[in-house]
Amino acid sequence: MEILNTLFSTPWLLYLSITLVSLCIGSFLNVVILRLPKMMHQDWRSQCEAFLEIPEAQHTKEAPLSLSSPGSTCPSCGHKIRAWENIPVLSWLLLRGKCSGCKAPISARYPVIEAVTALFSVFTVVILGPSATALWSLLLVWALVALAVIDFDTQLLPDSITLPLMWLGLILSYFGFLGEFTAAFWGAVIGYLALWSVYWLFKLATGKEGMGHGDFKLLAALGAWLGWELLPAVILLSSFVGAVVGIALMVFKQHGREVPIPFGPYLAAAGLLCLWFGVEIQAFWYELLGV
Repeated sequence: MEILNTLFSTPWLLYLSITLVSLCIGSFLNVVILRLPKMMHQDWRSQCEAFLEIPEAQHTKEAPLSLSSPGSTCPSCGHKIRAWENIPVLSWLLLRGKCSGCKAPISARYPVIEAVTALFSVFTVVILGPSATALWSLLLVWALVALAVIDFDTQLLPDSITLPLMWLGLILSYFGFLGEFTAAFWGAVIGYLALWSVYWLFKLATGKEGMGHGDFKLLAALGAWLGWELLPAVILLSSFVGAVVGIALMVFKQHGREVPIPFGPYLAAAGLLCLWFGVEIQAFWYELLGV
């Protein structure tokens, strides 16, 4: 507590600490974004082979993969990334965006994700104010960054992130770090059922699946963190942006109607906006409804 009090009373130290920590978190999120979908596919393949009773000798042979091993390497030449080459943002700039071994280009997405994670983290504490609530909310910010990019890349929203995120929101609300527990509980329930209902109505009407189950769980998690009152704003904001982007893709990039568009990034963006400006959004709803 003494450390927190020192940080809260020294703004420059607080924001410097958050920047440095969140840059490192952003570097870790790059690993999560890249590896977690591959780990999920490995696990699914293993389960399918066991279910189909495929002989052990015929199982797909793959090197075990986790978030911690094997160590990071250059995908072009296999060069092992050394510690000084893994400093968030700075290493990419020093290496001029190229591998030190083979000089193959390194995607600019890595430092961008690190920088965005740090920017969102500092902005969160500035908007919410120095408090325990703001620090806990960083976990939501970091999870949403990872989920948005994973869904954009693979159209997957891993249960290993969405479900713990939902439970953590409920637990923090119960202990008074977020809003009221009742609002969080019904936020999780209504958030899940809202998109679950849309999914089944669309499927019954068209025979097709309009969204993935991960979207239900992500909205439930947002409901647990933000409360049920902000769910209409999350749904409307994400739907509006998703519709605009989807139409733009079809018009300008010949994006076919049958090609699915991930909804997770729009839910994540709407969730961040409601986390930052929830009070203003709530006031707007009340004024609009005449409450």
